[in-house]
Amino acid sequence: MKQLTKAEEDIMQILWNLGEANVATMVEEFPEPKPANNTVSTIVRILESKGFVDYRKQGRGHVYFPIVTKEDYSNSSIQKLKDGYFQGSFKSMVSFFMKKNDISTSELESILQEINKK
Repeated sequence: MKQLTKAEEDIMQILWNLGEANVATMVEEFPEPKPANNTVSTIVRILESKGFVDYRKQGRGHVYFPIVTKEDYSNSSIQKLKDGYFQGSFKSMVSFFMKKNDISTSELESILQEINKK
């Protein structure tokens, strides 16, 4: 799966949250200063060409919706992170995040409970 730029990911986050939206609705979801409609429209077309979104006609415009789920994209991104920076080792990746984020014992116990559920 292709990686998204920051701008593309921002739009995907909006579409994942809303389920579907036209360009004007997406622009409204951005904080100030809001991007121009043309900018969002261009990025949405790029996402369409990358296979992340599709659209349906509505009146004179389009309503866009994600065809890649947030979970699928997250899984792919984590896999690339693990493979690219931690030589494919999940243990190394988790160790790194534990050291850098000063995880408490209770948080670690909670993580272990989640792992044991699987």
